[in-house]
Amino acid sequence: MKILFTHTAWLWALALPAAAQTTPTPRAIPADSVRYWATHLRAGLNANEALISKNWKSGGTSSLGLSLLFNGTARYEHGHHNWNGEADFLYAGQYTQGEEGGYRKTNDRLYLDTKYGYDLTKKWGLFTAMNLLSQFAAGFNYADDGQATLISSFLAPGYLTSSFGAEFHPNERFNLRLAPLAPRVTIVRQPDRFRIPADTTIYGVKPGRSAFWQVGFQALAQLEQPLGPNADLKVRYVLFVDYARPRLVDTSHRLDLTLTAKINTLLNVSLGGIVLYDYNQDQGFQYSQNLALGIVLDRNRPANRPK
Repeated sequence: MKILFTHTAWLWALALPAAAQTTPTPRAIPADSVRYWATHLRAGLNANEALISKNWKSGGTSSLGLSLLFNGTARYEHGHHNWNGEADFLYAGQYTQGEEGGYRKTNDRLYLDTKYGYDLTKKWGLFTAMNLLSQFAAGFNYADDGQATLISSFLAPGYLTSSFGAEFHPNERFNLRLAPLAPRVTIVRQPDRFRIPADTTIYGVKPGRSAFWQVGFQALAQLEQPLGPNADLKVRYVLFVDYARPRLVDTSHRLDLTLTAKINTLLNVSLGGIVLYDYNQDQGFQYSQNLALGIVLDRNRPANRPK
């Protein structure tokens, strides 16, 4: 019995120091090294090309398309306070040979968003935000004979929306904003360029004015979902209900999707799409889709704030 007790005592004497060595102790981050900011920058150049000889019997025309994209996000968290900012830019065009060819814009997006939030719990908080949606360059509607009619340009239209409400953020990949108070102004810069005839209402803006004010409810949902180590999906959906016209047919919807897959460090394939319904623009659904191969520069700098 004495031998057993002696051996047990020696085992505990050896095991306790070993356990103390194998249990990691959290290392404090120096105060001057703590980063409360998390930033993510992505810039890319995509291209698509077709080269066809003049005597190619299957028909067709040569074309060259280029698209430029930039997406930058910044997030600050400290205690109950948080701030988010995002800049999402996309511009694409294509040049086609032939009598009715030439340069045409194929995609154009200018989106800026800023939001301040105050967390009530780990998943819910209050927020106030403002975002701007427009395009960079002039847009045209092309008739069958190649004639171009100007239908949009920078800040024509432009949608500036402020919102106040509650936010649901269960994790860093998904958030949902519910804003029962969301004033929105539709801006049409130099609206007389688009009025044919002169008494036409353009994007909700009546003759003699350059802006259209609305107060309504806005819901904005965003998802950034990794799809394995080399692909990710980004989704943004915006719903706006005008309190002056609360019918379902008068609500506006916009869905943006971007699927990106990396081939290697620089090359990537991207598939993007937009589905839009806005009764002040058109009585039907609008959609846009693009597929491209290109170069992307991606820089992600996470925060290291204490949990």
